[in-house]
Amino acid sequence: MDRRALITAVTLGCLAVPLAAEAQAPAKGARIGYLAPFSPTNDLNLKYLLQGLDKLGYVAGQNIAIEYRFANERPERLPALVAELVQLKVDVIVAAAPSASEAAKQATSTIPIVFAVSGDPVAAGLVASLARPGGNITGLASLGAELVGKELELLKAVAPKIARVAVLQNPTNPGHVVVLRQAQGAAKSLGLQLQVLEARTHSEIDAAFAAMSGLRVGAVLVLRDAVFRTQRAQIAALTARSRLPAVYGFREHVEAGGLMAYGASVHHMFGRAATYVDKILRGAKPADLPVEQPTELELVINLKTARALGLTIPHSVLLRADEVIE
Repeated sequence: MDRRALITAVTLGCLAVPLAAEAQAPAKGARIGYLAPFSPTNDLNLKYLLQGLDKLGYVAGQNIAIEYRFANERPERLPALVAELVQLKVDVIVAAAPSASEAAKQATSTIPIVFAVSGDPVAAGLVASLARPGGNITGLASLGAELVGKELELLKAVAPKIARVAVLQNPTNPGHVVVLRQAQGAAKSLGLQLQVLEARTHSEIDAAFAAMSGLRVGAVLVLRDAVFRTQRAQIAALTARSRLPAVYGFREHVEAGGLMAYGASVHHMFGRAATYVDKILRGAKPADLPVEQPTELELVINLKTARALGLTIPHSVLLRADEVIE
């Protein structure tokens, strides 16, 4: 499927807000809870949420307060952290990753929740449907499952002789079940075999790459995951050492030295999450705000990495790239 055919500008969130809710002024001194599984230094998206809020007239410390809760790469802490936000009676919780969304949904059925990124919120049980989320949670979906086939196509295009692809998966990521199912179907149509390797920590990532050497894989597919994104430098170094072409869902992997990435712009999604916060603070109900699908998909290629791997990126692939890192 053509890249641009996948760009579905579903800005239903703007259309479904009741006029009465739009007419209300946001509550003065509103308090926003921000829940993230990583540490502040590894949070690559928060600034885009704050920029989005700023554009809408919200400035932390002036007309809004933000309660930050970071699990510091220990997702098991999320339930306790979100319980603190619930006890503080924040007006809305912004969940920065799927694990944070799941913890927030389990913690409260009354406080509005906005997930800034989710692969498939329906399959994950976050919402009833994209058009009618129901309940107290809504946000933005990244189409991770729908895009994994295109990621495998890109691998096959730049390394046409590959037959077996290692898939790095985090077993604690609920969205990966659906993504793997889609990946298996896409791999079959491309004549590829997938070898799934699980990892959730720094040491397990090392072990997964060590196992690849005995599996005769020709490339690596790294699924979209907050842990893998945090460990992007480690993963880039391991793929370089293994001399394996790899494709990712986050551009930061490519900036860290990975070969190529294809997926929704998470920076854009966090900026858009601010509009959901604004609507909720003005009186809209999450149940009435459809989940928004990505309006921006990007293909980023690192030519320096390609040369190091002895690969020549086909001209047809370069033409589709949104950014090429030299």
